[in-house]
Amino acid sequence: MLSLALAAVCFVGIHVCIAGTGLRAVLVARLGERGFSGVFSALSFGGLIWLTTAYADAPYTPLWGELYALKPLVLVVVFVAFLLVVLGLTTPSPTAVGGGASLDAEEPARGILRITRHPFLSGVALWAAAHLIVNGEASALLLFGSLLVLAVVGPGSIDRKRRRAFGARWERFEAVTSRVPFIAIVQGRNRLVVSELPRGMIALTVVVYVVVLAMHGMLFGVSPLPG
Repeated sequence: MLSLALAAVCFVGIHVCIAGTGLRAVLVARLGERGFSGVFSALSFGGLIWLTTAYADAPYTPLWGELYALKPLVLVVVFVAFLLVVLGLTTPSPTAVGGGASLDAEEPARGILRITRHPFLSGVALWAAAHLIVNGEASALLLFGSLLVLAVVGPGSIDRKRRRAFGARWERFEAVTSRVPFIAIVQGRNRLVVSELPRGMIALTVVVYVVVLAMHGMLFGVSPLPG
């Protein structure tokens, strides 16, 4: 359990203390943007491998217990999370590295960006929260809790960096989008256009989701299905 706790602190610390502070600018000045991205990606990947490996080796220490009755709800929430992740990864966005050009579009927020300007991190947050709630034990708290913290804190850090980098161009995009899904739509700052959501990517999400469900027991030792 100590290894898992250290891995969680390390993984969160890499993102909060490097990517989320002025240290990033210092490192970029020395390494260049590509050099920094390479080093940061390597550190993040190494931290994630340590985190998941330590989780697999951690003892089972119950807290609030496994909430089997919530499994049907978790299946729905995780599908929505998958959808946000897939659409977030495949939609050009000003929040992505090198995505600033899309800020000059007539409508800078289309498709999934109308729902949230951080679809990938919103998906990770939903996925982590669902797994954390249904797996009430200490190692799950450390694994999914650390991922949830990053997914919740990350959008604010990204917004601040983009605001400094793009100024009024970013503020125009920010004005018609929201961190939390659907808030901009509820507030009347944007609208839902279902036809802009790519059917091919939605179909891909369904396939990936079904495959993960089918292989979940073999890969992780527990079935996500009720029963």
